[in-house]
Amino acid sequence: MIGIVEYGAGNTASVINALKTLGVEYLLSSQNDKLDECDKIIFPGVGEASSAMLRLKENKLDEYLKNTKKPLLGICLGMQLLSNKSEEGNTECLGIINSNCLKFDAKEVKIPHMGWSEVFHEQEELLFKDIKDGEYFYFANSYYLPVTTASIAKCDYNGVFSAAVKKNNFYGVQFHPEKSGDAGLQLLKNYVELC
Repeated sequence: MIGIVEYGAGNTASVINALKTLGVEYLLSSQNDKLDECDKIIFPGVGEASSAMLRLKENKLDEYLKNTKKPLLGICLGMQLLSNKSEEGNTECLGIINSNCLKFDAKEVKIPHMGWSEVFHEQEELLFKDIKDGEYFYFANSYYLPVTTASIAKCDYNGVFSAAVKKNNFYGVQFHPEKSGDAGLQLLKNYVELC
């Protein structure tokens, strides 16, 4: 069973539809004890960092997510909130990935970074099994994580940034696999079955 974190900032309907397509059982919850019954956790996110962190704290989900030993996949804002801090609202995040989330320079590029972009990944990563290097995934982000030692995939939008990260049992993808067609479904399948 895959737990989906419900905290008012998730694109949960699309994630649920993708899991249904894969025939995967899921549970949508904002309660720690319910999420703890699940094998893995998907942490989706759409919206603004400071209000999202506030909602997590209201349900004590911030501490739960920081301390879980279950495989966790952060999507978009969910990945950004794994960082130390976000420039969006000057927000203290979960501090799992040792990096800060930065805003794209509006003088250099159109914000948000919206649409299909190539993702280049580390070949041995199970999250990207059977996904070609340079595959296109769907993005919708104004903020990004720089490339760090936790980066397992990269994207270029007026400079290279982290398209995916991994640290211990924590995974994050900046793109939306649930909106990325067959490649996105393959990534979710890999997460469910292999990670």
